[in-house]
Amino acid sequence: MTMRIAVAGATGNIGARTATTLERAGHEVVRISRSLGVNLITGDGLDVTLRGVDAVVDATSYEAADPDDAVAHFGTATRNLLAAEEQAGVRHHVLLSIVGIDRIEGNAHYAGKREQERLVAQGPVPWTIVPFTQFHDFAATVTSWTEQDGVAPIPPLLVQPIAPADVADILAEIATGAPQGRYRDVAGPEPQDLVDMARRTSDARGHTVKLIPTWSSLLGPEMAGNVLLPGEGARIAPTTFDEWLADARR
Repeated sequence: MTMRIAVAGATGNIGARTATTLERAGHEVVRISRSLGVNLITGDGLDVTLRGVDAVVDATSYEAADPDDAVAHFGTATRNLLAAEEQAGVRHHVLLSIVGIDRIEGNAHYAGKREQERLVAQGPVPWTIVPFTQFHDFAATVTSWTEQDGVAPIPPLLVQPIAPADVADILAEIATGAPQGRYRDVAGPEPQDLVDMARRTSDARGHTVKLIPTWSSLLGPEMAGNVLLPGEGARIAPTTFDEWLADARR
C-alpha cells in the first residue's frame, strides 16, 4: 500500500537517505527541513505540510554543548511536531534514537534525546522509538570536530557501528508498519574501536591526521566500556565497517 510519509530532518545524513529509500519503494515523501521552509522550532509550515500524512519519521539532529540548550531545542521541536501530527491525524511517529543514552549522564546531545524520547512516549501520536548504535562515519565526524593543525584527540570508544544506508532501510521499513512502542536496539555486525575506525577511515579517504587517544577531549570516561554497545536481542544490520570502507574508497 502506498503511503504518504513525512521525514523531518530530510536534508540530513539519515533523513535524506530515508526519504530516498521510501520513494524507491513507491511511497509519497514529504520532506521537512528549515531549508525547505518548515521550521520545527517556530512551527511555521508544519500544519500545511502534514496534511494527509500517514506517518512521520523524525531524523532531526542538533549539536549543543550545553544540556539545557539541547533539552530546550529537542523539546520545543518535538512538542511542535507532535501537536501538528495530532491535528493532522498522523497515525505513526517514528523516532530515530541512540543506544545507551539512558546509561550516560553529562552528554548534552544525549540529554536532548532523552527528552525527545520522553515526549514521544507520553505524546498523543502512536509511536515507535528505534535506538541505533553509532554510524560507520562517526569516527570521521569526531575527528573533524577535534582536529587542529593535523592532530586530532579522539576517545577510545568501544562501539558496534551501523551503516547509514542500513539505518535508512530500517526506518523506512518501520514507518510503513504499525506502531511498536520501544523497538529493540539496532546495531552493525561487529564491535569496533573508535580510534582504529578513525585511522582506517582517514587512510581510505587519503586524509593525513595524527590521532591522539584520550578521555580528556570531546567525550569522557563515562562512555568507556560497554555502555554504547547494543543490549541482548538486538537487531543486527548486514553491512560491515569493512564493506562500508570499501565503498568509501571507490
